[in-house]
Amino acid sequence: MNVINLIPDSSQRLWSGDVAAARRAVLAADPAGVLEIRGSFALVAQDGERVVLARSLERPLRYFLAKAADGPVLIVAERIDEVAAELGRRGWGDQFHPSYTRMAPAHHVTTLRLIGCPDPNPVYRRFFDPPRGTLPPDLDRIGRHYIAALYSELRSWLAAQHPAAPIGVPFSGGIDSGSVLLCLNKLLLDQGEAPTRLKAFTLSLDGAGDDGRQAREFLQRTGLEMLGETIDVPSTALDPLRAVAVIEDYKPLDVECAAVNLALLETIRSRYPEWRLLVDGDGGDENLKDYPIEANSELTIRSVVNNRMLYQEGWGVDSLKHSLTYSGGYSRGCVRGFACASSQGFVSFSPYARPSVIAVAEAVPFAELTCGSHERLYALKGEIVSRGVRTVLGCEMPIYPKRRFQHGAATPATAARLFTEDEAPEARYRRHFHTLHA
Repeated sequence: MNVINLIPDSSQRLWSGDVAAARRAVLAADPAGVLEIRGSFALVAQDGERVVLARSLERPLRYFLAKAADGPVLIVAERIDEVAAELGRRGWGDQFHPSYTRMAPAHHVTTLRLIGCPDPNPVYRRFFDPPRGTLPPDLDRIGRHYIAALYSELRSWLAAQHPAAPIGVPFSGGIDSGSVLLCLNKLLLDQGEAPTRLKAFTLSLDGAGDDGRQAREFLQRTGLEMLGETIDVPSTALDPLRAVAVIEDYKPLDVECAAVNLALLETIRSRYPEWRLLVDGDGGDENLKDYPIEANSELTIRSVVNNRMLYQEGWGVDSLKHSLTYSGGYSRGCVRGFACASSQGFVSFSPYARPSVIAVAEAVPFAELTCGSHERLYALKGEIVSRGVRTVLGCEMPIYPKRRFQHGAATPATAARLFTEDEAPEARYRRHFHTLHA
């Protein structure tokens, strides 16, 4: 056996078709067929010496090429530590280093040929390439298309779930989690189901943080108070170094987000041992480019609005800055949500990371709408989503300033105490990551 696939078929979350058909699409000569796979997937398929891999944006797919007496062996897994454990079981542990693992980049079919030493580089073929800037600069029309795509993805996902399964939304009252909650609530009502199946979970560290107040106000203003549940957690429960181990990464913002996410999910799990389904707003910031450009010296507004899917994919697989070990953009950052949910036995869904929703976002004429203004760019997301919610869902949605999850769940003083050390956080997290595989 020259391919060891550690990702079980049961972990593929397909809404239609089956895993065998999905693998045939991945193997086909035209990668465009992969875009027709409905659902969440991390697939590997083989045809002789040719091995192909493909994944949806919101979940990881890693691989490692090992050397054996009979030739190369490809190990495929979701996690780095799973690769290390498999190498150890087979007596190949001395070949392992975490930097030798590779992440299959999202939106591409990755092709490898197992022909022995020297091993050829993988070939990447894009299967998702939405046209850019094709919508007119009409915010009402853009919003309608954007939220209609979100609603459609949630409807498809909901139809594939058990009709009695409760659904949780990690909820801050922000634009992304708020629009997801409103869509799900309308879907349930339109299908004649009780919205009590739905719950909005809001994290509050030490009973403080702005998200708790914001979430309550959002629910009151939309008449959904009965869906809210506050998850109170002491800040002493947060452990950034444990988060490093769970997400197997060391980027400070991802580590901080994962630390508070774990605190939320662990408490939900303790309260509701049988709960399974979570729907989050991950990917919404990336789609509408709602990140502070000033915080990253490598970015300008021109690079942000003119580069294809920059926040989803990073600088791209052909770029010198692309990380072979981690991928780039949300293609890398998705692990902060996926790994945390999986570690607690949840199955998460991120509708904003679906291709149909991203395609609408890529069609937005950002350069024309912003005219080089940071302020106009940052205001776009609230305008687009609120107008779309009004048109598609028929309700008014409160819009609040953007806050990162880790900053809204705690007071500024608590966040500074938890995530700031004498040394640079990334150096601390990177060092701890490497001790996990020492």
